Amino acid sequence: MTTGIPAPGSYYERIDEHRYKPTAHAGGAWDPDELHFSPLGGLVAHALDRHTATRADSGLLLSRISYDILGRLALDECEIRVETVRPGRTIELLEAVVLIADRPVVRARAWLLAALDTADVAGGADERLAAPESLPRRELSDVWPGGYIASLDVRAVTTPRPGRATAWVSTPLDLVAGEPSGPLASYLALVDTANGIAVRQPPTAWMYPNVDLTVHLHRRPEGDWTGLDTTVTFGPTGQGVTSTVLHDVRGPVGHAQQILTVRPIAAD
Repeated sequence: MTTGIPAPGSYYERIDEHRYKPTAHAGGAWDPDELHFSPLGGLVAHALDRHTATRADSGLLLSRISYDILGRLALDECEIRVETVRPGRTIELLEAVVLIADRPVVRARAWLLAALDTADVAGGADERLAAPESLPRRELSDVWPGGYIASLDVRAVTTPRPGRATAWVSTPLDLVAGEPSGPLASYLALVDTANGIAVRQPPTAWMYPNVDLTVHLHRRPEGDWTGLDTTVTFGPTGQGVTSTVLHDVRGPVGHAQQILTVRPIAAD
């Protein structure tokens, strides 16, 4: 992969308790002066982890996180503010707001649910994807520009076709320079890649950015790989949906949904 961007490194550097500076690795695919949302989504989860770490362990697990992208994500430093919206011993709601240039650009809400032993009744889809180490590498940079895409190790589980692909995604980069991130934040930092692995139309001719991302989890993801079993659908009136079954190396862990705004790119 020839990117001209040094690695390893990180997607963000901490400025102070609540502010972060992106590196070139966080660069977006639609515009090099914008952020790719994927590592920013992981950074929000990292901020939520830091918020809950300031108190006694509640035994609650993040089980759903929903991000709304409110505006342009400039490749600039950001501030993340976190608050508890609905406290509780068994159910809790947190909210995080990302600001760039003092303007809210992302609003995320996360439901935390009580951790209980339900192993005796656990069930559902359990098909595992082929192990990533055994699969060929796929170069997403052949389709997408940007520092974030160039930073990825992608392994194709299936041969991609328009609107349909299954792949593993990993990265050698830290989320924030010089500090550990929890396994969930690191996992979520790769989920937004889903909209780019199952290209339905060439991104040079059409734009189809997502304006949200919602992740539901029924199990804690483990390991360094995020598995994406993705289907992209375009409707007839400018909307699209990217739907993904999320995996780790043990099997499915949940689902992700992204709503897309689909529009042609005007010819020069």
